[in-house]
Amino acid sequence: MRAALIEGRHALQTGDVPVGAVVVDAHGNVLASARNRREADRDPTAHAEVLAIRAAAATVGSWRLDGLTLVVTLEPCTMCAGALVLSRISTVVYGATDPKAGAAGSLYDVLRDRRLNHRPEVVGGVLADQCSSLLQEFFAGHRDHL
Repeated sequence: MRAALIEGRHALQTGDVPVGAVVVDAHGNVLASARNRREADRDPTAHAEVLAIRAAAATVGSWRLDGLTLVVTLEPCTMCAGALVLSRISTVVYGATDPKAGAAGSLYDVLRDRRLNHRPEVVGGVLADQCSSLLQEFFAGHRDHL
């Protein structure tokens, strides 16, 4: 999670919401890392999770990410949860919950939906205070400028 937090902090340089993600193998080796780039790329799909999934797939040479874990600072949204299911990632670990858009149990539970053909293991709340603080500082700063 600490590596994902570092990625999230880098997103601040482009004015993006500070969400970071890493994909690790069973030994904890980081195969891919990414941060939100919606503002930087002017791309509504440039969420940290989607970019990390793409990078991991390129690294392993397959769209199937079985045996890998995605670690992200904020609970995935529905788009990202769908991408995680489709990538066959084995485990999703997240920090802060997202009661407004979370799809790993807060608002929706796409990752554990029994109707889908793949359900990764989900672990939430890892370093939640640090992940939440980073987001709160970002949004407090944006409110000051409005």
